Amino acid sequence: MGLLDGLLGQVTGHVDIQNLAAKVGLSPDQVEQAVHALGVAHPQPGDTVETAAAQTGLSPDVLQQIVGHIGGEGSLAEFSNLLHSDQGSDILGKLGGFASGLFGKS
Repeated sequence: MGLLDGLLGQVTGHVDIQNLAAKVGLSPDQVEQAVHALGVAHPQPGDTVETAAAQTGLSPDVLQQIVGHIGGEGSLAEFSNLLHSDQGSDILGKLGGFASGLFGKS
């Protein structure tokens, strides 16, 4: 979780996966998956939360809480930009592999 915490720290300065998980009542792994899905969904057409909900199976209400805790749409946009930058490309690959493992995909 250090990779994702590092990116979130650059955007929000005060959110980490463990604390966020405790606030929304999910496991740290679920929150990591949710934050990653939100970051990936943000630049895509359509509603970010609905797209991430379809990807993760988490409720849109929970995902909206996560967006609020990481600082709202502005922070989500910054986080998404970091994920899609050269700096975040390695992280996207690692998190993508992590998410595939959660869903049993290879």
